[in-house]
Amino acid sequence: MKGPVSIGDKLDLNIIDLTNQGLGVGKVEGFTIFVEGGLPGDELIAEIKKTKKNFAEAKAVEIKNPSSKRQISECKYYKNCGGCQLHELNYRAQLDIKTNMVKDAIERIGKLEDVKINPTIGMKTPFRYRNKGMFKVGEKEGHISIGYFKNKSHEVVDIEECIIQDEVTDKVLKIVKEYMEKYNVQAYNKKTSKGVIRDIVTRKAKDGSTMVIIVTTSEKIPYKDELIKSLKAIKEVVSIYQNINKKRTPVILGNKNIKLYGEDKIVDYIDKFKFYISPNSFFQVNPIQTEVLYKKALEYLDLNGGETVFDLYCGIGTISLFISEKAKSVYGVEIVSDAIKDAKENAKLNNIENIEFIEGKSEEIAPKLLKEGIKADKIVVDPPRKGCDEKLLETIVKIKPETVVYVSCNPSTLARDLKYLNENGYKVIEVQPVDMFPWTMHVECVTLLTRNEDKE
Repeated sequence: MKGPVSIGDKLDLNIIDLTNQGLGVGKVEGFTIFVEGGLPGDELIAEIKKTKKNFAEAKAVEIKNPSSKRQISECKYYKNCGGCQLHELNYRAQLDIKTNMVKDAIERIGKLEDVKINPTIGMKTPFRYRNKGMFKVGEKEGHISIGYFKNKSHEVVDIEECIIQDEVTDKVLKIVKEYMEKYNVQAYNKKTSKGVIRDIVTRKAKDGSTMVIIVTTSEKIPYKDELIKSLKAIKEVVSIYQNINKKRTPVILGNKNIKLYGEDKIVDYIDKFKFYISPNSFFQVNPIQTEVLYKKALEYLDLNGGETVFDLYCGIGTISLFISEKAKSVYGVEIVSDAIKDAKENAKLNNIENIEFIEGKSEEIAPKLLKEGIKADKIVVDPPRKGCDEKLLETIVKIKPETVVYVSCNPSTLARDLKYLNENGYKVIEVQPVDMFPWTMHVECVTLLTRNEDKE
């Protein structure tokens, strides 16, 4: 059955909502049109680019009457760069949209109606917040491009500054680009599998110490000493690595790192806790909001010093360290071997002795701990975007902790998992969204659940 629109049609539309991908939503005779470049409140003309049975995709070609929520973007690359989606939407409106996204997921997917959903906690200054940058390296018409992929393509948008990254990153990109052009060093070409440098990664600690990682296709870097000398001239750069990734893969970092200069690791902080950062370490990219997120998780746990807490999907132990001060004992479980090694190092670095980190699947380790007589009074879960494994949810229900705190980076899978827990003995009390990634559609949440004995 054909929809009411065809490719090439130009339509007058009122934008009524945003999708999770940052596309405007309009309607024609009840038929949904997803509009690139549309914001809620816009009256615009959209050109249809693609049609499907139940929806069409379009691009805004003229904003006839702009939304009151529109603003002039402070990013000069926004129109082409695929890194952020919301630079033309004012920050207050972004926070409202993220709150509504969470509310919609909880009600529509989770089937939960009486949950307190707090307004999204935003940043006072939502710029230059990222402590990690990952940039593609490309080549066009004989010139080096370093930046992000253009939206829906593999063409690299060349940028001189990124207003969500720290300023030191701008300096690094400028030097690498100048070096590549001066010495005719080829960028990696995915189609031909030729070229030397494929990505640039920067990692910056709170004290300004910066690690630079040059991702290459081979061990040989032409004029390597000249590159190192140029990067060392940036006073913040204390560590330079080469990472080798020979695979045809979208994964940025390979398994082999070669230190070219300086420190083995840098040390970063969240609140008063110290963390070692090496090239492959996972670490939250927004340290200001991470502190907000973890302190909210600690508040929801409401620890008095006598509890045993399981931190499942514990990563490098960031939440575990926060919990350790208030709990009797903490057991952190994580399947990624390198993350567990980092977690153990971080516990030593902070002189914390009441944490045990265990490598393995949370849904397998938690029952083993229970069989050994170690019962969790309270549980924290911080799963990847796909949410909790169903076996883990079953395990939580069997353990019967009095409190579960769920940290999530995906409202949809959060809502799905809350539905299960709600149907199996837990009441969802409160959800706190936190804006970890201003100017994008991503939002993180902390959720408090307590045992509902009436449902058991």
